Amino acid sequence: MDKDDRSMTVARKYWKEAGVEHKVKEMLGPGQDSLKQLIAEGESNTYDFAFIDADKRAYWAYFELLLELVRPGGLIIADNVLFYGKVADPEVNDKATIALREFNDRLLVDERISLSTLPVGDGIALCRKR
Repeated sequence: MDKDDRSMTVARKYWKEAGVEHKVKEMLGPGQDSLKQLIAEGESNTYDFAFIDADKRAYWAYFELLLELVRPGGLIIADNVLFYGKVADPEVNDKATIALREFNDRLLVDERISLSTLPVGDGIALCRKR
């Protein structure tokens, strides 16, 4: 799922090379719309894994939709949760950083998941649905 056709073109090449193109449901368009469509099609609680790397200010909306789609025991990974270390710097208050701070704070207290945050790369949050 992606909103950029150029990214999809690259993805198609590698899906084919890996021999998995028959397993991929391609969705081109805004991510939240695509996730809502999957829910409407009855795919709630059927996915094992989801990865969030999108507009930082919309992370929580993506998370809520993916929590509906991922089965209990499944994993949602959110990328960039440390955001170049900005989330730990009280002097940095741009909209994306504030949104990621709020996202991280909400994950910490969300009893629907088990959470581990890994400080690799730009930080990833591993959220296992209970």
